Amino acid sequence: MATSALLSVPSQEQAGQRRPKAAIRCRSLAKRYGDVTAVDGLDLDVSVAECFGLLGPNGAGKTTTLEILEGINTQDRGTVEVLGSPWFRGNEFGLRERIGIQLQEARFAEKLTVDETVRLFRSFYRKGHDVENVIRTVELTEKRKARVGKLSGGQKQRLALACALIGDPELLFLDEPTTGLDPQARYKMWELVEGLRRRGVTILLTTHYMEEAARLCDRVAIMDRGRIIALGSPDALVASLGAGQVIEFRVEGDLEDGPLALLPQVISLSRENGGFLLTVSNVAETLPGLMAELRRQGAHLTNLATHQATLEDVFLKLTGRRLRDV
Repeated sequence: MATSALLSVPSQEQAGQRRPKAAIRCRSLAKRYGDVTAVDGLDLDVSVAECFGLLGPNGAGKTTTLEILEGINTQDRGTVEVLGSPWFRGNEFGLRERIGIQLQEARFAEKLTVDETVRLFRSFYRKGHDVENVIRTVELTEKRKARVGKLSGGQKQRLALACALIGDPELLFLDEPTTGLDPQARYKMWELVEGLRRRGVTILLTTHYMEEAARLCDRVAIMDRGRIIALGSPDALVASLGAGQVIEFRVEGDLEDGPLALLPQVISLSRENGGFLLTVSNVAETLPGLMAELRRQGAHLTNLATHQATLEDVFLKLTGRRLRDV
């Protein structure tokens, strides 16, 4: 990964300039579209220099929340403060010079080159980063003269990030920054975000990738149907399950699940799509008892898998649904 002054850690003096106590603060935020409630009484605080994730399925209200915080959309109810100030007519220009926005889907002029596009966005700010430095940071140096229409999906996402960074933002909004990217491009984007996080840029990102949230975010808020249903660090949310591992299995034939909940180290039992999920403290201690119980009941095991508990399991416990199935 390329390194540059853009991703270097700023001095304490630089880090303290113009910084409010909270980068984002909203209370009782609500937004409706006809009969659909997109955001339903949301309270949120994001600290300065924090990487905060809004995690949830499509339609959970993540993008609408971001649009309101970015000043692109207006709420029906509630209050919003960004970098210590509400959005109102007359302060938009000052606030926009302090934030960077990467939309879920950005459309650039396809006949412009990468260099021309970034220079165009740099012209919108009185102060900002050097164009060459930003292009190098997002690893598009070799594509500087390439037209936007010739870029791959991952390269366009990195160009969108470059345009969001060019004004040297204190606060960066990233809406589903890796959706549609192949694994290699996704990992490169993660490395870029991690570099910005180390530099102390406040980041608010939306994602429906559990692994992405767990890797990048200091804290995450899990959203569902316009509300926050869980909030905390990824480790704390996973720990709230009370179990470190999950056993998933399917059987042929009927299976009485009451005895399964009494097996050693079992914390909870649930059914999903004809299968069973056991959250457990220790897989090695649970499995022998599980096999013995299946034999006792005459159930034929057709599939079994184990994994460490993740944010996906937190979402499943809270909603009864898997995030990927929503």
